[in-house]
Amino acid sequence: MQPMLELCNVGYTYHTTAGETVALKDISFSVDSGEFVSIVGPSGCGKSTLLNIIAGLLPLSQGELLINGMPRDDYTEPIGYMLQKDHLLEWRTIYRNITLGLEIQKKLTPEAKVLIDNMLKTYGLYDFRNSYPRHLSGGMRQRAALIRTLALSPKLLLLDEPFSALDYQTRLHVADDIGNILHQQKITTLLVTHDLSEAISMSDRVLVLSSRPAQLKADYTISLSVEPKTPSTARNAPEFRDYFNAVWKEVDHGTIERAI
Repeated sequence: MQPMLELCNVGYTYHTTAGETVALKDISFSVDSGEFVSIVGPSGCGKSTLLNIIAGLLPLSQGELLINGMPRDDYTEPIGYMLQKDHLLEWRTIYRNITLGLEIQKKLTPEAKVLIDNMLKTYGLYDFRNSYPRHLSGGMRQRAALIRTLALSPKLLLLDEPFSALDYQTRLHVADDIGNILHQQKITTLLVTHDLSEAISMSDRVLVLSSRPAQLKADYTISLSVEPKTPSTARNAPEFRDYFNAVWKEVDHGTIERAI
């Protein structure tokens, strides 16, 4: 089966008046269709830079990047990108925030509206569709941001610390909601996070990057003996602590969240 995402010796160098800074060096990995992969590593190692390159917001300095077998620049399907802040527009209702991307792309069809209504009902936001972002909790806002992203029907979804602004309890609930949604819909997902527990509990695999210039240090396939597997139940699996300790040893102490 052809991977949804392939990186081969990918590198990126910043150019400033002070000189060149190598941020990423010779990074190679692939992500299968429907797979959920997390990326962890020391703060400032280039995790977000890597997502920006995959999204097409930054150019490659070296290497090759293929999406669904095509060079990134030739890939024309939408790529979902969800950030730490929800970036909901405070003057638009939740429904009109969700439809914004479709309006811009002139794709707000009757079929798309039905899809949005179904997602609003499924994710518990239908009764709030005419409310404004200020009326929603942080977790509800993140669910709205996810629906806005999924409304474009991306086959590849990039998540950059999407839960880190939430309090711990809300973060667990939202991770459960979003993790279950993405696994059920089999959307290929790449998550950047500082939280090792979050990475292990949500993912099929965890990739560990080194300090800058970032290189791939380790690639862990996560297999947990819990049913059903959700981000919450995964933390109770007997294997969870072993994975946590193994990943922890690969990252620099003090630069990543250690709490289980």
